[in-house]
Amino acid sequence: MDEERARTSQGSVPFRLRVGVTGHRRLDDEEALAAQVRRTFQRLRALVPSSQFTPVLFTAVSSLAEGADRLVTREMLRDQGTRLEAALPLPSEEYLRDFESDASKREFNELLARADVVTGMPPAASREEAYQRAGRYIVEHCDVLVALWDGQPPRGQGGTAEIVEYARKRRLPLFWIATKGQPEISEEMGQGIGPRGP
Repeated sequence: MDEERARTSQGSVPFRLRVGVTGHRRLDDEEALAAQVRRTFQRLRALVPSSQFTPVLFTAVSSLAEGADRLVTREMLRDQGTRLEAALPLPSEEYLRDFESDASKREFNELLARADVVTGMPPAASREEAYQRAGRYIVEHCDVLVALWDGQPPRGQGGTAEIVEYARKRRLPLFWIATKGQPEISEEMGQGIGPRGP
């Protein structure tokens, strides 16, 4: 029996906070960014605290791309009770072609195997459109978005800046961590944060 089922059987009803992930594939200082990701989750726990009968559990909603997606997803999965929903822009066999090394491909497959839900996007006219669809899906299926972003304007379809802008238009709560210079955390509360049911 897993921990969540045990809690439920003891009379507690967990809430799921769905945390979407977007960000750049190339990151300069992953260690410093990972530390800020951990601080972001501490802040989320303060904003949406657990109680004796309503434990707040995370679900990561991620495309599992190299860089930011995997960094945030790995940090989230350290937290017991976290679930993973993979939102893949392309069929997994095709998506693997976008990853450079065998180690990266192995990591993708390992994370994918941990996913409770795998959602594929419908066919798109281009890879850029496929990535855009996955990014929008993530925004539409989360309660808060964590972005590892350099703060620069969009440089193409489906990129991090475009997905951040889409989240802002939807007034989705956003935590963005700067990937250039000091990795500072900026909070944009949008319409406010609240968990979903189990």
